[in-house]
Amino acid sequence: MSRKIAREVLMKLLYEKDIAGEYHQESLQSLIEEFKLNERDENYINQILSSMGSQQPAIDIFIEKYAKSWTMERMAKIDLAILRLSMYELLYRKDIPIGVSINEAVELAKKFGNEKSGAFINGILGNFTRSESLIDNEDGHFE
Repeated sequence: MSRKIAREVLMKLLYEKDIAGEYHQESLQSLIEEFKLNERDENYINQILSSMGSQQPAIDIFIEKYAKSWTMERMAKIDLAILRLSMYELLYRKDIPIGVSINEAVELAKKFGNEKSGAFINGILGNFTRSESLIDNEDGHFE
């Protein structure tokens, strides 16, 4: 359950970064304390935050490629934060099964986005995984 909460914290920080130009360390600490995250989840958050800057350009290229008829400027900022997080997991976190990453992104979209966000995010991530031939092996991870 705590990884689900860690994703929510990450999504909020990515959203803050998109709105304010950066996320604030105070925001991270406040969210960690509020949700009582354990060290494993703090490490997950910090690892993604520290590498997102260098990985985000590649992630954004994929988002633009698979968001048919949508520019990133037109997307809701919360949807964009969720997409970036899930794409990061799909591309760089081999320890997270494809279905988990996509399902968690859709759940975040339903909780924080508008009534169409879940379907929008599911469509982009589904098109991405199929078109990029990401293969789910027998243990549920990409090869």
